[in-house]
Amino acid sequence: MPDAPWTVVVLTEDALTSADVEHITSLHPDEGVAYRVLVPADTEHNVVASVLEHLGMLELREAWDDLIGREPDPQEATSTAAEQVVESVELLRSTGATAQGEVTEDDPLPSLRTAVEAGAQEVVVVTYPHAVADTFHTDWASKAREVLQVPVLHLYAGTSELG
Repeated sequence: MPDAPWTVVVLTEDALTSADVEHITSLHPDEGVAYRVLVPADTEHNVVASVLEHLGMLELREAWDDLIGREPDPQEATSTAAEQVVESVELLRSTGATAQGEVTEDDPLPSLRTAVEAGAQEVVVVTYPHAVADTFHTDWASKAREVLQVPVLHLYAGTSELG
């Protein structure tokens, strides 16, 4: 029986871009890799953290918009996440990669843990910079490194910068 393919779980807060896919697939260019994309449905938007992150990045309009905004509609958040999964999986498959995906709960760590227990050997987290979470190591990648026994790489969306 052939060995199972190397499995990389990709946790992202938005649809992957072609730059993201290029960076992710370049990590194992000569190996048969299966990608599993996870996108959390953002149904519990933390307004305070979001406002602080926007202020930290000098994004005043975005901070104001978050401050006067409302909690996301759960159905809309799940629908948006599902669209992001489809876009990301299609982009990975367009490179010839094997990929599948799913929407997770707001807290993606249980889904990450399940994926690793099922045999995933590596995690790639793709997010936008989050000043507060990144500084205090409360971001998804930092949390995953604490609980999972696999390598975790944190990339900032659309760039080659590491988080």
